[in-house]
Amino acid sequence: MILVSTLAGCLLGLLLLPLGFAGEQGRPQKEVRLLDSPLLLNDAAKDEALARVRRFVKRQFGLKLQGGEVREFAMGRLGIEIDKPRLARLIRDAKDQTSALNRSFQRHDPKGPLTLPTGLSLNLAEAVPTLLTLKDTQDRAPVDARLDLKQRVALPEVEGRRLDLDRTLHNIREAVAEGRLAADAAYELEAPKRRSRELQGIQFDQVLAQFGTNYDRSRRLEARTFNLRLAASKLDGYVLFPGEIFDFNQVVGPRDEANGYKVAHVIAEGELVDGIGGGTCQISGTLHGAAFFAGLEIVERYPHTRPSAYIKLGLDATVVYPTINFRIKNPYPFPVVLHESVIDGRVEAAILGPARARTVTLIRRIEEVIPYEQLERPDENLPTNVRVLSQRGLPGFKLRRYRIVRDGSHAIRERFRDTYPPTTQIVRVGSGDPRKISAPLPKDDPSPEYLTDELLVMTQAEGQEISERREPGPYSERGWTEKAGMPWFETRIQPEPRR
Repeated sequence: MILVSTLAGCLLGLLLLPLGFAGEQGRPQKEVRLLDSPLLLNDAAKDEALARVRRFVKRQFGLKLQGGEVREFAMGRLGIEIDKPRLARLIRDAKDQTSALNRSFQRHDPKGPLTLPTGLSLNLAEAVPTLLTLKDTQDRAPVDARLDLKQRVALPEVEGRRLDLDRTLHNIREAVAEGRLAADAAYELEAPKRRSRELQGIQFDQVLAQFGTNYDRSRRLEARTFNLRLAASKLDGYVLFPGEIFDFNQVVGPRDEANGYKVAHVIAEGELVDGIGGGTCQISGTLHGAAFFAGLEIVERYPHTRPSAYIKLGLDATVVYPTINFRIKNPYPFPVVLHESVIDGRVEAAILGPARARTVTLIRRIEEVIPYEQLERPDENLPTNVRVLSQRGLPGFKLRRYRIVRDGSHAIRERFRDTYPPTTQIVRVGSGDPRKISAPLPKDDPSPEYLTDELLVMTQAEGQEISERREPGPYSERGWTEKAGMPWFETRIQPEPRR
């Protein structure tokens, strides 16, 4: 009798089992789900799981960017790959009710289904380059609030942001493991230093000082002109409060393609070469001239590695992001406003603020000239014995500068020293077979001999134009470098005005 009852009980228990896989101890197996659908744990379970995951990774994955935009990527571009060994282990563990996987789900959700992760992995070698490309378009430096000098209103500040690669990768990894087709891009935020509410009531009716330089408006230099306008727009209307330092590289930001700059001539190790952001130094140099005559403190400034055609010796200011900077400080008890424009062949910089009687004088004297050398480079693209001037040599200069700031009966005198290294003259010497060269000969470098005054005195009273007094000396006459024993390469050029 007891045997019959036990047998009947076993039969009843079997009838009550849910449809599905029975565990190794005969207990009913929990429902197993993969990518939101039930997965039958039969002999074909592994193949069915693999096919299901393959269909999943053929779909697009969306990254939600700041502002709500969703950027879609192929799964492979984000390094999302099927981890076949791991997927097989998941199926095996799902069948085994004694596995750690089953025990974990029993502890957390004993009545719910056993939901498997997708069996996908993230290949960082594929994911990181894609995210770095995205980062180039997403990162932006904070922009301080500044003044619109035409409308006389405060322009709002812009929050800075940087795409956080580690947190974004973590979000992608979690999403694909859970079978989701989207994740949030993660950012690090950087607040601007100047808010628009701080700019109320700023006085900027008086021009404390102004300085201008010329630029070439020809079509061949359109990219450089574009860079001039872009860089000037970054600082125009910037307010510098008492005791604050204006940091050119920080305010203007990186000069690269991601920030809109174009390829134009830059100076690299004394040579003119093509580079992103060429022309930016004219913006910093022109601003330096205005700041100099406004009596602002010159905190950091470096001369170029060769004299510039657009500005006088001693007034230029080279900048290279992020290594070489130009910084000025407001020493006055009132705010000043920076103004810079690029229009009709002229870069104009001005320092604006309340009226204040003051006169600033620059005295610049050349103390030493450093001769340049000549370098001859063989060139098989030129016929034998043909010589072409690739780069005109420029002498180096050591000079002393003084700034005298007079405010009523009070005067401050400052002294500076600048050194411009010589620029090597480069001559290409032909070594090719004339019978095999049909291309026309390249033109010589059209740059003229560099002429300058031995002594230059410039004075600007507040609200007035700069007056100049010069003593030409030996460096202002054409042919002086040849007379000084420096290599000369004759070309048909016109002398350039003194600088």
